[in-house]
Amino acid sequence: MSKPQNILVIDDEQVIIDAVVKICSLENYSVDAALNVKTAIEKISKNYYPIIICDIMMPDGDGFQILNELRNKNINSALIMMTGYSTVENAVNSLYQGAIDFIPKPFTMDELLSSVFRANNYQEIKKKQTAFSNKNTGHELLYVTCPAKYLRFGYSSWMFQENDGSVLTGLCDLFLKTIESINRIDLLELEDEIAQGISCLTIRSGDERTHKILSPVSGRIIEVNQNLKLNPNIIEKDPYFEGWVYRIIPNDLGYEIKHLVPCSSDRL
Repeated sequence: MSKPQNILVIDDEQVIIDAVVKICSLENYSVDAALNVKTAIEKISKNYYPIIICDIMMPDGDGFQILNELRNKNINSALIMMTGYSTVENAVNSLYQGAIDFIPKPFTMDELLSSVFRANNYQEIKKKQTAFSNKNTGHELLYVTCPAKYLRFGYSSWMFQENDGSVLTGLCDLFLKTIESINRIDLLELEDEIAQGISCLTIRSGDERTHKILSPVSGRIIEVNQNLKLNPNIIEKDPYFEGWVYRIIPNDLGYEIKHLVPCSSDRL
């Protein structure tokens, strides 16, 4: 009997599929492939893939059809969307629709492997959470959810608007748990501009992986949490309060908020 594949990659470009297969094999992942949405849906119907890597735009459909297929059939695959910079808005919307990450095309080896690493850990955490919730006694706190008044960008970052109109941003605890440990945080500077769906800081984890964090909103940085430079572990111990990252003046919060999930909901 053949070994079940860990990953399904969906892309109409064979060169992209070949790159994903080659890179993921470096860490012993087995990869299946589909060159179009129709074939992908057939494969998803017959096999379970813990991780799916999918291009947004394809000749016979798009990545949102794959997300709908997973949702309608209650399949708990972790979907990573691939996108060109011209479709960042679609990629941002894909996080709202249920994707756990998106990576740019062309991607680097580090970008792909870091995203797959987090997706694999995400699945392990969710599996443990389900096992604990199915038990009649006992419960282990695997991660801390965002405070109810916060808004989150997928499962990775959050924002909170204060009374003066400024916005605090930070990282969700579930995302931090998928990274496992933090060795260094590289932050932007005062007056730098950040954009929704674009990397706004980089974390170097204890295993030397590099993780780029996507900003939940666009705006101008007016304050940086300097304590994170002195003690990066603050963000792991208290990600929603002392571990905030930036205070910004938002550019168009009324428009961008439609891509954010209220933390009072339980969609993860």
